[in-house]
Amino acid sequence: MQLTYNLSGIQDAAASFWAYARSFRVIAFSGGLGAGKTTFISALCKHIGIQEKVSSPTFALINEYTFKEQGHIRVISHTDWYRLKSEEEAVQAGMEDLLMQKSGYCFIEWPERAPELIPENALNVTINVIDENTRELQTF
Repeated sequence: MQLTYNLSGIQDAAASFWAYARSFRVIAFSGGLGAGKTTFISALCKHIGIQEKVSSPTFALINEYTFKEQGHIRVISHTDWYRLKSEEEAVQAGMEDLLMQKSGYCFIEWPERAPELIPENALNVTINVIDENTRELQTF
């Protein structure tokens, strides 16, 4: 999937992305500083039905949000691995346990900090800056 969107149209992009990505339990978001990973995840959570304010878990490492899906309460674990220095540190922080959960979703920012932990069946996403207001999202 490839999407090019303006920040003013991010909700439409999030809706299109979710239609494609909802079957993936782990979604790993890569992109440089300021690329808009947290901004896109926030728009995605809003589309899914998260009522709370979604913010970067840079210092907490994990933020959890709940929403209702087909009559069931689901959890989104939003993680930010930017501050992690190694796979071992990620495991000690509980990231491996999050990735092994069978229900809910795990959204990961900066998965390249511990790529060995990312499951093979994860959806990998890269967000690139085109200009001040435009982003390109690619999945692989």
